[in-house]
Amino acid sequence: MVLHYITLHIQLQSLSLSLSLSISDQPPMMPSSNSYTCLSIFSLLHLILLSLSSTSAHAQAPLPPPAPSVYDILPKFGLPRGLLPDCVTRYSYNPDDGTFVVELDQTCYVQFEYLVYYDKRITGTLKLGSITNLKGIQVKRFFLWFDVDEIKVDLPPSDSIYFQVGLINKKLSVAQFQTIHSCKSGVSVSYSSRSWNLPFELPPAVDDEIPMLLTE
Repeated sequence: MVLHYITLHIQLQSLSLSLSLSISDQPPMMPSSNSYTCLSIFSLLHLILLSLSSTSAHAQAPLPPPAPSVYDILPKFGLPRGLLPDCVTRYSYNPDDGTFVVELDQTCYVQFEYLVYYDKRITGTLKLGSITNLKGIQVKRFFLWFDVDEIKVDLPPSDSIYFQVGLINKKLSVAQFQTIHSCKSGVSVSYSSRSWNLPFELPPAVDDEIPMLLTE
């Protein structure tokens, strides 16, 4: 039985690579140091080409779109984007039940037509045209703070937005909520502010304990 040996010859000349095969009955000679050098250079070039190909593929891959901010989410439900101050750090929304949670970096105040207070954590149920079961937002009337239970807008949209405070459904201009306002950590309100001059009507007596809303 005659053994045949196949030898692979690699030569690198002026950055040109050539390959050749030879068949012989004699075992191949041990490669010289030059052969090892050529093989090492070939391996290095191969790795460089693979690295460049991988880098090019990653560079051409499209980047995922950024997650929408809470200011992008509100208009999708018909609500003005300036309903929340500019210090929101994170939020979550569960589309299954509408649960809506917003976290601020601090408690703060924003002066709209009325002075509004925002807690560090605001929760509610977000749905088209409204935020119900609202917790964490208060409005100042005279010298008292009242919880805002619900915020809603007209559908189709109008120039008004409504803050439900107990049995009072306060109608406000929606234009003041279109811009995102900066958060203020302190309160400085003049007694001449129109907030103190607006009439405040108590809800009328209700028979049979049927709740009624009084829209101002």
